[in-house]
Amino acid sequence: MQNVFSKEDCDQFINRINQLKPDSKGFWGKMSVDQMLAHCNVSYEMVYENVHPKPNAFIKLILRLLVKNKVVDNKPYPKNNQTAPQFIIKRNRDFETEKERLISYLVRTQSLGINEFEGKESHSFGKLTSKEWNNMFAKHLEHHLSQFGV
Repeated sequence: MQNVFSKEDCDQFINRINQLKPDSKGFWGKMSVDQMLAHCNVSYEMVYENVHPKPNAFIKLILRLLVKNKVVDNKPYPKNNQTAPQFIIKRNRDFETEKERLISYLVRTQSLGINEFEGKESHSFGKLTSKEWNNMFAKHLEHHLSQFGV
């Protein structure tokens, strides 16, 4: 698993993102490349922006019990995996804007560092270790960058 807190690994993700083109096609799934970038940004919006409603206590408990381990472990996501409603991007987005946002979130996460995320509260899962944060971010990026062949 790559480490989003490592400058070297972060730069590798950024280099892969920079290989994407507005007309890049996915090997699976329905998203366009601009929608995929916006979709990847949702994970970071939940950390850095206040644009997504937080689940209530009951839903958060269900997410912790049924979803959390699949999201934070180091096993790759299967192709065509089901996603949460807030991650579904229904309309096209501006490719360059979404690409710049994602790169900015990656740089911000890397520069804040591992200690910033140790025990940090997740929007959906409660407190996570920095390793769980890393796994969540890295495996999601890996999944979608591979989807688009970079």
